[in-house]
Amino acid sequence: MARRRTRLPLSMSTTTPPDPLPTAPPALPLAVLDFVGIEHGESPHDALEGAVRVAQAVEAAGYARYWVSEHHNMRSLACSAPEILLAAVGARTSTIRIGAAGIMLPNHAPFKVAETFRTLLGLYPGRIDLGLGRAPGTDPLTAHVLRRGQQVDVGADFPGQVAELLAFLGDGFPEGHPYRQLVAAPVVQDRPEVFLLGSSPYGPRFAAVNGLRAVFAHHMSPEIATQLLREYRRTFEPGPGGTASGGAEPWSAISVLAFASDDDAAVLEFEAGWALTMQNLARGIREPLRPEEVRAYAESEQFRRSREALRAQGDDRMVTGSPDDVVARLRALQADAEADEVVVVTPGLDRDRRIASYGAIAAAWPR
Repeated sequence: MARRRTRLPLSMSTTTPPDPLPTAPPALPLAVLDFVGIEHGESPHDALEGAVRVAQAVEAAGYARYWVSEHHNMRSLACSAPEILLAAVGARTSTIRIGAAGIMLPNHAPFKVAETFRTLLGLYPGRIDLGLGRAPGTDPLTAHVLRRGQQVDVGADFPGQVAELLAFLGDGFPEGHPYRQLVAAPVVQDRPEVFLLGSSPYGPRFAAVNGLRAVFAHHMSPEIATQLLREYRRTFEPGPGGTASGGAEPWSAISVLAFASDDDAAVLEFEAGWALTMQNLARGIREPLRPEEVRAYAESEQFRRSREALRAQGDDRMVTGSPDDVVARLRALQADAEADEVVVVTPGLDRDRRIASYGAIAAAWPR
């Protein structure tokens, strides 16, 4: 979304004007979604500082965006308050767009979300993204606590919550609406870029009908991702001009689980770590994985058989391998989905390996 420019009066001064500020090179059509994992043995402070380091690294590599997820009741993650972390990331980066992907809207009051993201815009104009999800980002009991015991019918309530949030962000309420007199402070002219997140048909279809940008989680639902994003583009209806919802034209991104390395052992351990993470979540275990546990599983016959079975089935949930191979497969997915950007999702035990993977993908991506 373009920032508004204020036209200044011509100066009568004869002094030499200052040199123009340097501009950042065009960003790659790449973003990072960071779950902000807490590695085994490190403190939450280390993990949060690590997230800032990841953001700085992908900014230097040329990525367009750095996003943080919202998850709760997890000892292995440090992303329960993405809006607070974004304030720290913004202070220590300068050009990359930063955002939440997402804010799980049923957990929050739309008015408070508008105030929070307007505050971020006041700090970092032109750099703030706001991804909206309707899942709780946690288990049912934690969702019950977050929503103060209120019974929420997400299917019925979510459209109204989105409309209310967009109104507070600048679309405005109709005449006679009780909220029309309210102001989400601080009042800024800038608006976040708003995205509708999804891992089911609901998300891209809601985005298409309401003129919103769509981001689909291929890393959660690979079997339907590209088809739904193509459908989004075909059925997109432009939003009202000049609104916070954006969109005279469709815009979409596909988030993909990816890891690039020429080190075969590192690739195997990344895949094994994700498989163990999914197994633990299914059993209700939310602790950081031990590196030795992951290495042992990566070398196990059980993992080898399951990996071969997935390969034989053509499962592309995980895009791993050499940088050139990973980039070729990511670009093929992007083309198949007709997506504008690829969001790289790289959870793992070793932050330095993750940073190296982000850099390798950017270096192999055609400029």
